[in-house]
Amino acid sequence: MSYSSGFLNKKIFVLNRKTAQSSKFGVDGDGIEWESADMLSANVTYTKGISAMNAGAINAYSIKLVRIRWTDKITMRSRVKYDNQIYQIIPNTFNADKSENTIQFQMQLINE
Repeated sequence: MSYSSGFLNKKIFVLNRKTAQSSKFGVDGDGIEWESADMLSANVTYTKGISAMNAGAINAYSIKLVRIRWTDKITMRSRVKYDNQIYQIIPNTFNADKSENTIQFQMQLINE
């Protein structure tokens, strides 16, 4: 069951890691750079209940739940720009189901 258009009422920007030009054997010589991969419609809410407790109650306000339609532009290693802030996807919460045309994950605010 795909998400309806009215449900996906926010815009997020997917940021994927850019390959460094001077990297050797997987080590970034110029540091990590992120480039915009896509803009997606999403449903973004605060985590609630058990999800918030599992994420750590002290961090519950910096963790958001995101639901989007399935796309190959985002992975658990991507970053998300939402509301002019950068978030990191919490890897063990990334659930992609191509047959249902959905992706759901939690993201945590990071300081860069």
